[in-house]
Amino acid sequence: MKRSQKMKRYVWPILWVAACLALIAVLWQRCYEAVPGCTQQDLKTAADDCWVETLAPASVEETARRVYLTFDDGPSPTTETVLDILKEENVPATFFVIAAENNREYLPILQRTVAEGHQIALHSCTHEYRRIYADDTAYWEDIKELRQQLAPYVDAESIRWLRFPGGSTNTVSHKYGGSGIMSTLKRQAEEKGYRYVDWNVCAEDAAGGRPSAAEILHNVVEDAQGKDTCVVLMHDTKATKTTAEALPDIIDWFRENGYEFCTIDQMPPQQNGGGGGGGG
Repeated sequence: MKRSQKMKRYVWPILWVAACLALIAVLWQRCYEAVPGCTQQDLKTAADDCWVETLAPASVEETARRVYLTFDDGPSPTTETVLDILKEENVPATFFVIAAENNREYLPILQRTVAEGHQIALHSCTHEYRRIYADDTAYWEDIKELRQQLAPYVDAESIRWLRFPGGSTNTVSHKYGGSGIMSTLKRQAEEKGYRYVDWNVCAEDAAGGRPSAAEILHNVVEDAQGKDTCVVLMHDTKATKTTAEALPDIIDWFRENGYEFCTIDQMPPQQNGGGGGGGG
């Protein structure tokens, strides 16, 4: 009997500590949880060539240096900060948006985004790879749902640009829809009158480890070296506040190196699609 009492004396404190640790873990996760979206974990591309190498030769009029700043997975509170910076710098950008359940409260931010001259483009409603890449029907149902969620805030029917989650050559989709799913979706996108775009410069801000603003700037500059056309992949989620911190320096670098800032809808027709890479 005494032994049993001693065991109880030790077991209850241990259980209490374990319960407290579990609660702390849950609260920590909720505090730092990003909206569903891009990660670079297990996302690989089927093509090794970069996006620019897939383009047709540019004409003389198109040889000027251009940079397209793009943000995926918003809107979120970070989007407001990004918009403040873009307004101060007088620079346009393109936002590939999602409408997952826990970021829908921020969709009204899109009204400001459009009013200030930025472009809204389609990314995914749920950004759940298992769901959207189950087959081609599932993908287009997701896009339809995204349009419905955006309709109260923007002219959703006029949006004809999209970015496939993971990029147009991602291989993570093969686990769900087979090895031919992306080829099918790209063909169907063109048949439906969409244009899709990947990226050739990646901030790597969706990677694990929460990179600092300095690291994000370094990643962008390193990828942009030697390119006359840069499509920069960044993210405006709750978890990527350091991307907003890095944005003024990113803009300064492109400006100092003679780039013109454009939105994706200003992209010449032959610059559709491409290799992409990482986690978009």
